[in-house]
Amino acid sequence: MQRPNAAQLAYGSATVAFATVALLLLSRVTTTLGIAVICAAGLLLGILVAATMPARTRPVKSTATVPPASGNEPIRVPAARVGAGADTRIGS
Repeated sequence: MQRPNAAQLAYGSATVAFATVALLLLSRVTTTLGIAVICAAGLLLGILVAATMPARTRPVKSTATVPPASGNEPIRVPAARVGAGADTRIGS
């Protein structure tokens, strides 16, 4: 299964919050069992909304570079950079 994108997470989370609050206000439930059932129903509704949203249609662009296929290439270390005039200073 593909990872959910940001829109799926946002819509699913908003659905859980709004559905749970609306169901609690409309049903006027005061028992612990009733509140737990309504919270579970809101969670299931949010998962349903997030899962039924259309997935990405185009691939995500990545800036990461792919390492070379052969592992025998030497590691390149950049040379040390010296600041302008750092080697010509005179101690006081």
